[in-house]
Order: sequence, then C-alpha cells, then structure tokens
Amino acid sequence: MNRRVEEKLVLKPKIKRFIKRVMLSIILLLLSLIVCKENPKLKEYLNHNIYETSISFVKNQKIYRKYIGKILNKEKVTEQPVFSEKINYISQEKYFDGVKLLVEKNYNIPVIESGVVVYIGEKENYGKTIILEQVNGIEVSYSNVDVDNLKMYDYIEKGDILGKTIDDKLIITFQKGGKYLDYKKYI
Repeated sequence: MNRRVEEKLVLKPKIKRFIKRVMLSIILLLLSLIVCKENPKLKEYLNHNIYETSISFVKNQKIYRKYIGKILNKEKVTEQPVFSEKINYISQEKYFDGVKLLVEKNYNIPVIESGVVVYIGEKENYGKTIILEQVNGIEVSYSNVDVDNLKMYDYIEKGDILGKTIDDKLIITFQKGGKYLDYKKYI
C-alpha cells in the first residue's frame, strides 16, 4: 500500500472521534440549558453554587492569558503601568459593611489590586457598583462610580483607572468567602 493512503486511513478515525466528542459536548450543553430553563430551582442552585461562590474568574483569566491569549493575540502588546497612585481621600467614615471616602469631585479611581470584573450594576444604599475579584481572592466593591468602558469579566491591572466617582464620595467594601473584611488593612 502507498504511504499516503496509509496516513489518510489513520487520520480519518481520529477526525471522526474528535467530531463525535465535540457534537456530544454540544448536545450535553444544550440539554443542560433546556433543563435549567424549565426548572427555576435548579437554575437558582447552579447560579448560586457555580457563578457566585465556586468559580474564580481571576484564575481562569490568568490561564487564558498565559496559554490562549498569546496564540490569538496577533498584535504585539506592550504592558506598562498606566496609573500608580493609591486612593487619595480627604476623610473616611464607616458605611454599612465598608467605608465611605470623601474624595475630590469626579475622582479617578485607581484599582487597588489586579482582578476581574464580576458585577456591574446598582446596589441598594450604594448606588452604581463595580465588584472586582482580585487575584488574592478578595472581592472589592467600588460604589458610587461612573464607569462606561468596562464590561463583565474584563481583567484590570493594579493601578489602572477603574472610572470616576459620580460626586465626591467613594464607597468601598472588601469581602472574602462571604465575610466582610476590615477596610483599614486595604486602603
């Protein structure tokens, strides 16, 4: 037999197996989505146990950037710090589970530690809020902020500008494992 014919015969079963695995994965995903749509309790359970408590988006983002990002990124990107300032504030006062800082009007908010955006929206008593899951596992809520350029699961480096305060107040809370942390250690 010709060598080329032998190579083609070997490749066909491998390709067929790969296609079968991909199709089976797609079918399982679609079935699970259908079941979740029909059962609100299951949907709530999965949302709470997977998205809210289990997945560390920061770790996934680091793995993605390390292995896949380099392959897909065709442009050469140079990384350099944009903003290396700590949060400057005039005064502080305890506010619910965190701290309310008096800052300059429309203050540029520096990111305290690198992390992934896991929440963007309104929170009662806090206003417009961005929650960042930092590389150290601490979730930081920046509230009373005006942010236009961020979306869910964006990775933000330490020192980057998160956005601006809506007025002269910035509310920050620190949380890890469902427990609020003392803000004095972090600002």
